[in-house]
Amino acid sequence: MADRTQIIFQPDGSVFHIGRKPGEISRIVLLVGDPGRVDQIKKFMDSVDIERKNREFHSFTGTYRQLKITTLSTGIGTDNIDIVLNELDLLANYDQKNRSFYEEPQQLILIRIGTSGSIQEDLPPGTFVVSSHAIGTDGLLYYYKGGKKIMRKDFPGPFISHVGWPPELAKPYLVPADEELFSMLKGSNSAAGITISANGFYGPQGRSVRIPVAREHILESLAAYRYRKQRIVNFEMETSAIFGLSLLMDHRAASICAIIANRMTGEFLNDYKPVVDRMIEHTLNQLNNHFTP
Repeated sequence: MADRTQIIFQPDGSVFHIGRKPGEISRIVLLVGDPGRVDQIKKFMDSVDIERKNREFHSFTGTYRQLKITTLSTGIGTDNIDIVLNELDLLANYDQKNRSFYEEPQQLILIRIGTSGSIQEDLPPGTFVVSSHAIGTDGLLYYYKGGKKIMRKDFPGPFISHVGWPPELAKPYLVPADEELFSMLKGSNSAAGITISANGFYGPQGRSVRIPVAREHILESLAAYRYRKQRIVNFEMETSAIFGLSLLMDHRAASICAIIANRMTGEFLNDYKPVVDRMIEHTLNQLNNHFTP
């Protein structure tokens, strides 16, 4: 029986942070960072049954062409993903009455729909990027038993050597997307490659505002790196934790992001909502074609 300080539900039966109750999520969950993007997805739905707001976690469950889908905002960063994925798993697989997990767990389909910055010159703003793998720079998976088993073992040494990764930072790790979901999302108008999830927006992504960054040429080093002939295509802040925790919990995960800035050319897309709209519609249609209600 789990300690009540580890697995926490509110008096109304909702899980502590994301504020939803068992039975209020679907098997398919769309994860967005920005709470405002939840409303952006909502306008594509045929119906909305349950909507909740708690802290930065805005969510609803509805239907798209008879396919039941939950959309949930995670907030920014892998620390928030640690909360969201653990609590989604509790909603799907934990029996509050008996304080134990079900013997036959439910497998969730988790799709991140986000925005990101490109580190390759040939991927301009407006491009969709589907992640084949994600590099984590946060160290999150090292806190969990089994974390090292799901990481690509041939990755860290060559990456650390090529990039000159400082030893005082968390050891980077590489985890894969679900292959079937990756193939499902990748369309003719999208690019594919490795996503690097930073543990910050400014310094960790090479942005120098008032404080100079410790390493000035990190973007160029990352852009030149190759893992099994695949290149790093974009920077964001969540995908590595989504992939890693999903693998540890036996869920399936994929990530698609719109490029809104090209870090190498300096291009920025001020009005990126139309691009995100197209990406949302693409994702919903692919899910509808792939999964039966």
